[in-house]
Amino acid sequence: MRHKRYLAGTAVLAAVLLTGCTSDAGDGAGDSAGKSGDFPPTPTQKAEPGKYDSLPEPCSAVGQDTLDTMLPGIEELAGEQREKAYAGEAAVTYDTDRRAGCRWSAESSDAAYRLHVDFERVVSYDDAVSDDELAADLFLDKKIAADLPEPGTDEESEEPSGTSDPEDGKGDPDQGEPSSSPSTTAPEGLEPRALDDLADDAYLDDALGAAGSTAPQRLVTVVFRTSNVLVTVEYTAQSASVEETPDSKELQDRARVLAGRLAEQFTE
Repeated sequence: MRHKRYLAGTAVLAAVLLTGCTSDAGDGAGDSAGKSGDFPPTPTQKAEPGKYDSLPEPCSAVGQDTLDTMLPGIEELAGEQREKAYAGEAAVTYDTDRRAGCRWSAESSDAAYRLHVDFERVVSYDDAVSDDELAADLFLDKKIAADLPEPGTDEESEEPSGTSDPEDGKGDPDQGEPSSSPSTTAPEGLEPRALDDLADDAYLDDALGAAGSTAPQRLVTVVFRTSNVLVTVEYTAQSASVEETPDSKELQDRARVLAGRLAEQFTE
């Protein structure tokens, strides 16, 4: 009798367990599918790569006509020296598909000129940050470091001149002798500023070396971003005379024309 009761009990226990498993499988199928760990998680979508996967050859990116304009005196060089000046000097980098640059220089009777072009292709290794986003952040860092003046400060700068006595030559720009020491800031309308008509983002900086016994030197810098590439144009002129100051407008116009031509090479 004990043996029969044992078999009966075992049968009842098996029936209960079977009923419980069947009930769980039917009633909780929808819930278990949503639990983490039951199925492999959906992979996070990787950020889009940048538009450019290589860079132009920088020493070939600037044409001879442009160099003739930006480096007065280069045409007067003779033979091998002239060819070398046109060829430029390539920057030494570990990977020319990620960073490349070139330098040129020449002297005229009035000034010495230097030109430097730099290309940087930005690659993000963070799946959540695209190449373009990282390039935009790096461009912003450069712009902040340039410390461009805030727009809309003309009224403050004009206020002192209105309180000056016109007869002392300071209140009217058409009166009085100019200062013998050149200002380190660019003329009005040519101040360092953002450029809205160049590539995705761009700015221009203009800096004049401090006055002294050395001839004045002006550096105009144009930086722009096109997708995941940052381009920097540095254009320097140093006068032959301590009494002459390199002209902002002339240098800025030349640097902006070159920057525009470089930007076009990335859209071709």
